[in-house]
Amino acid sequence: MNVLDLFNLKNKIVLVTGGAGNYGRSITEGLGEAGATVIIASRNLEAIEKVAAGFRSGGLDVQGMQVDQADTASVLALKTSILNKFGKLDVFINNAVSRPMKGYNAPIEQFDESMRVNATGMMFILREMTNLIINSGGGSVINISSMMGMYAPMYSNYDGIPGMGDIAPDYCFHNAGLIMLTRFMAKTHAGKNIRFNCISPGGLFNNQPGKFVENYCKKVPVGRMANNDDIKGLIVLLSSEAGAYINGENILIDGGLNA
Repeated sequence: MNVLDLFNLKNKIVLVTGGAGNYGRSITEGLGEAGATVIIASRNLEAIEKVAAGFRSGGLDVQGMQVDQADTASVLALKTSILNKFGKLDVFINNAVSRPMKGYNAPIEQFDESMRVNATGMMFILREMTNLIINSGGGSVINISSMMGMYAPMYSNYDGIPGMGDIAPDYCFHNAGLIMLTRFMAKTHAGKNIRFNCISPGGLFNNQPGKFVENYCKKVPVGRMANNDDIKGLIVLLSSEAGAYINGENILIDGGLNA
């Protein structure tokens, strides 16, 4: 098969949770540019519809749907809506994340809230969308983790920046768990025509303080933070037939920071 055809996502239905976030928008754009019909889902339906309309104005097939990842009834309603409207699901990009914990010494109740959304809620939506993909004939699941699920925080990035550098432990905790859960799912669903992979991005430039960017970039062999295009190619690869033999992997995209 021609290599460009392998990357083509025409007629594929893809769900992206957290599709209105920084990486979520880039992921959605990349999938749409590859020909997929993309569903972006979040708690605020009005807001997500505005984001979807913006993509449609640019010629991409993007639809908005509502889901509260922490609410099992809401997840089941999303599953039903996808099935009723599209008849199937081919790819799930598990990208939504809540960050209620604001630092190491934050109230422990914030850690509990984080786990309710990012662990229990995430496991439920992952399991339900996995079942939908399997019942649709197979496809791909891509979990979005972080390099902070693989490596300890680099506190030196915050040198000279008052008020920054208090890293919340829940973020590291659930991202590390997501990497192992990816491997678990790949083995658990072997032989069902579904693949599970994980992407662990490094820092995305988002107008951080100049000193932080300076501290960060001098550690990165390519000399910069990630930009909005850096994740798109890998997402399309893992979503498409071009990635048909990649399964159970965690792929770090950090410009060589942790080489």
